[in-house]
Amino acid sequence: MDHSLFYIDGAWVPPLTPRLFPVENPATEETVAQISLGTAEDVDRAVAAACAAFPGWAATPVAERRAAVERFLTLYKDGYDEMVQAISTEMGAPVTMAREQQADTGIGHTQGFLDALDALDWEWKLPNGDTLVREPIGVVGLITPWNWPINQIALKVIPALLTGCPCVLKPSEIAPLSAMLFARMIDAAGFPPGVFNLVNGDGPEVGAALSRHADIAMMSFTGSTRAGAAVSRDAAETVKRVTLELGGKSPNLVFADCDLDTQIAASVAECMNNTGQSCDAPTRLIVERSVYDRVVDLARAAALATAVGDPAQEGPHIGPLVSQLQWTRVQALIEAGIEDGGRLIAGGPGKPEGFDTGHYARPTIFADVTPDMRLWRQEVFGPVLTITPFDTEDDAIRLANDTAYGLAAYVQTGDPARARRVARALRAGMVHLNGAPHNYGSPFGGYGQSGNGREGGLLGLEDFTEVKSVHGL
Repeated sequence: MDHSLFYIDGAWVPPLTPRLFPVENPATEETVAQISLGTAEDVDRAVAAACAAFPGWAATPVAERRAAVERFLTLYKDGYDEMVQAISTEMGAPVTMAREQQADTGIGHTQGFLDALDALDWEWKLPNGDTLVREPIGVVGLITPWNWPINQIALKVIPALLTGCPCVLKPSEIAPLSAMLFARMIDAAGFPPGVFNLVNGDGPEVGAALSRHADIAMMSFTGSTRAGAAVSRDAAETVKRVTLELGGKSPNLVFADCDLDTQIAASVAECMNNTGQSCDAPTRLIVERSVYDRVVDLARAAALATAVGDPAQEGPHIGPLVSQLQWTRVQALIEAGIEDGGRLIAGGPGKPEGFDTGHYARPTIFADVTPDMRLWRQEVFGPVLTITPFDTEDDAIRLANDTAYGLAAYVQTGDPARARRVARALRAGMVHLNGAPHNYGSPFGGYGQSGNGREGGLLGLEDFTEVKSVHGL
């Protein structure tokens, strides 16, 4: 396909002002495609198409909207291997991980939304006799990141389509190949023209044009907290709804009564997964002091056993960081950990041995990290873990909540009563107990500077609707 085109009003069209931008394979540093960066005028075209489509799509029976999404899901499954390769190529996810995790999110989230659609009430009575009616909010702008590209696209596009909201998607310009393949599947599924639109571009031009646009009723953004704040500022003038899924600095509390051998290895693996480029990664290991030294040894061994390799090869290894810019940011924070007095027990600055080409980083762990250090406060978004001791349960909770973020938290304990008690005390949108995964259909989102709103399942559908009260019906 011609990656310089945009998908607007049911057709692949050239940009009004072509501005070519190279898409790099982060493992080889080679250009694998050329996209065009859009302009505000391209956004205007896409929004106009979505606005024209809104009355008809909003009035389309829910069963017909469901059928269109089900057709898309069939096409996605048929093109699964191509999607795996697109994700692996554009952002460096090892092909095994891209197949088992990254691309799977397109199926899992879509089915989760289809299941939740049955539980979404479109009209109901209050005890006082008034009627509440749920309606699509309108045309929505969607901005998605590079680290879990299809995961975030599915979490935004599918609920928009199911609830009757035409959308304009701006995927990450760093990893746009999977998004354009997704658009090709949407086109083949037969959605009406204008219901789904895609404009490639960067944040300052296309992202800002979407956020400021007077005809967009809602912005849904996933990315950094800094960029999320910019979206909110741009959207404020038109008082549109803004949902944000932003950064994280997730704590992982390890109590002495858990299965240390199993849980520490799993905790390190979870932190290093996707080369640490996950907003909900458990990057702060907070450990009961009586087992602290043993946990440090177990974590070091797990880090040293974490293989780094070519994403084109099958296997459980991690791949490169997504770009040279991201590699430089991660290296700066590793250096900050050393400067601030963290005890480096694995990894460190530079590339792993044998990786001169590609944006590879070393799986890195710092012990004895304290809350005054930059590594405690700042999201690294790379394969870097910190370890800190605690003395009491209250101390562990205080340390866990000592962050501006609040996306996820993790607890390892053999005591069910403690697990419940600590989970309730943690200021996070999601709590994982003893390695329990996040399931499709459950809400994803956080507190504080991790954003607002929830994605996935029933709550993710509700975010794209307005509720109207009708008196006397």
